Amino acid sequence: MAKEKKGEMTFLQHLEELRWHFIRSFAAVLIAAIAAFIFKDIVFDMIIFGPRTPDFFTNRMLCKLGKLINSQRLCINSNANQLQNIHMTGQFLTHIKISIIAGIVAVFPYIFYEFWKFVNPALYESEKKITRGAVFYSSSLFLLGILFGYYVISPLSVHFLENYRVSDKVINEINLMSYISIVATIVLASGVLFELPVVIYFLSKIGLVTPDFLKKYRKHSIIIILALSAIITPPDVFSQILVSFPLIALYEISISISRRIYRKQEKENLAG
Repeated sequence: MAKEKKGEMTFLQHLEELRWHFIRSFAAVLIAAIAAFIFKDIVFDMIIFGPRTPDFFTNRMLCKLGKLINSQRLCINSNANQLQNIHMTGQFLTHIKISIIAGIVAVFPYIFYEFWKFVNPALYESEKKITRGAVFYSSSLFLLGILFGYYVISPLSVHFLENYRVSDKVINEINLMSYISIVATIVLASGVLFELPVVIYFLSKIGLVTPDFLKKYRKHSIIIILALSAIITPPDVFSQILVSFPLIALYEISISISRRIYRKQEKENLAG
């Protein structure tokens, strides 16, 4: 019934319905952004600046591990540099930007749900079966990626970049927006990367990707993952393995997903 109703709607009615989905999503982001703006101490001092403090969870755990294996190199972000702002409106504009980003991240599952509500009625029943659970799995993987980027990659990258020097004659005076841009980029990029199993699922369903294809380029993908890990982490093997292992695991999960879909489609073709 939903599909028939959707099919009977005019172009303007489609636009009107889409407009309301955008309005509800925007309202959710606005409410979350206002909350983030009000509670700036939590957003900035505890969350944004957390990865560069010695009390941050990851930094404390790594330091404890370093003491166990007698390696002081794992005690990262123990002496963070002071951040600076060089523009009159810099801190205020940064406050607004971060509040909006925080609002989007906080209500991402709802935004995806609104988008899904608009698209879902136009799908056939077979297509709905394929995409069942899309909101839950996409949102869960995105949030898992956000947490991985925040708790694992961010503190390692911040420590390396803040302490890297081409010469002892040059000191690092980190700009506020530069620091926030690095952390936000890492965290959001991790959220997107963790969507890989979902992307592979849909590509496998429409026949653009096969398990044989993914297996063939497994070695290439591992090399790319290791290269990325080497770029965004301090120059030690432990940090690179810590970052690359979950990404390699996601790739292997994607191969398993593609294999299951491929086998299921073969059975359906034989039965048909």
